[in-house]
This record gives sequence, C-alpha cells and structure tokens, in this order.
Amino acid sequence: MMSACLKTSTRFAAIAAILTFSAPVFAAGFDGPWSVTIVTQAGNCDAAYAFPMQVQGGRVIASGGTAMQGRVSGGGAVNVSIAQGASNGRASGRLSATSGSGRWSGVLAGSKCSGRWEATRQ
Repeated sequence: MMSACLKTSTRFAAIAAILTFSAPVFAAGFDGPWSVTIVTQAGNCDAAYAFPMQVQGGRVIASGGTAMQGRVSGGGAVNVSIAQGASNGRASGRLSATSGSGRWSGVLAGSKCSGRWEATRQ
C-alpha cells in the first residue's frame, strides 16, 4: 500500500513540476519589444503617454527609465505595476500575438488618473 501511495505521490509531483515549468514557455509567445500608449480618460493628467517595454519569458521588463514589474500569462492576460519618481500605477488587460489593450489607474505627477492602454508589438 505504501508503495502505491509513493508512486501516486511521485506522479503528482512530476505533473506539478511540468505544469509549473511549462507556463513560461507558453507565455514566451509574447516575448519581444512592445510599444505602449496609455490614454487618460479620467483625472488631470496628460492626455497620453508612450513608452517601450519588453516581455521576456512571460515577465514584463522596463525599457528606458521606468521601473516596471509584471507578468503575462500563457493566455495573454497581463498585470503590471509601474513606478517612476513620485508617479505609480497599475495596469491589466490582454495581449495577442501583435497587439494588446486594457485598463490602467494611478497617480501621475500628483494627480489621480485612469484610462485605457494599447500596445503594439515591435
């Protein structure tokens, strides 16, 4: 009986390891440089901001001077936090093979703002 439990436990561990380590491979389909534009729809912020970003192995990495942390799931769902000086924000949405869009909110230059974002793969 102990042998059967050990075999089952080993199988579950192997499956869990495959699922855990395979997820970034699927998200890697979004790897590469992206151009992002955030558009303000509420608040007293500039109408739009544009900046580059990189996706590497499912991780969102800043390009330029922006501190950015985030993840892209294998299905393209993206969640990002951004900080630069006194400004910070959060964004979520979805990427496809060549573009993406979603919502953002944050504090930019002391003003609370929110809106939408769009991304294009470069």
